[in-house]
Amino acid sequence: MLTRDFLLKADCKTAFGAIEESLLWTSEQRAASLAATLTCRPDNKPVWIFGYGSLMWNPVFEADEVAQGTLSGWHRAFCLRLTAGRGTAQQPGRMLALKEGGATTGLAFRLPEEKLHEELGLLWKREMVTGCYLPTWCELELDDGRSVTALAFVMDPRHELYETDSCPQTIAPLIAQASGPLGTNAQYLFSLEQELKRRGLYDECLTDLVQRVRDLQEYHNDLVG
Repeated sequence: MLTRDFLLKADCKTAFGAIEESLLWTSEQRAASLAATLTCRPDNKPVWIFGYGSLMWNPVFEADEVAQGTLSGWHRAFCLRLTAGRGTAQQPGRMLALKEGGATTGLAFRLPEEKLHEELGLLWKREMVTGCYLPTWCELELDDGRSVTALAFVMDPRHELYETDSCPQTIAPLIAQASGPLGTNAQYLFSLEQELKRRGLYDECLTDLVQRVRDLQEYHNDLVG
């Protein structure tokens, strides 16, 4: 289970599993990325973070406010090859990212200004272990009618772990089998489905994928049973 205490103490070289040395970002690289992102902060407005995956049910950072919202122009896709955390290089899974097109419903977290650098540093340690995302300032429409600027972690299509094929029939067998130090890849998918349902949100791209993964797991259990 990923916790705040785990992240604070984690050595990124080992805590998430074996990560290829050439992919692993140093603490200096993460700090430079964070500094560059904050340099582009629009008009020193409050910093919001858009959560569309595990940040929704397990943010671990502190927030002064949480609100549901919709991000236009981006959609969820399991397009990130997962070789650590909930997968391994020998049996990779797939992790969620944002790709251009469509829209995504999720949660917006407003960070406390007095703890901004501390909370963002923790977030960068979680999300930017290999620098696979592009932290991007996006316009986000909250369900209460407000429009805010939020940071979203979108997929870097130039990254070595980027996968172009994220069709359910391709990725379901990977997700059904992959696991690592943080748990199974399937549990990540099921947790996302449960959190969306709990909040009355819906993402049609998950429906077929969830069913395929469940069917594969049931088939495997029948075989070994």
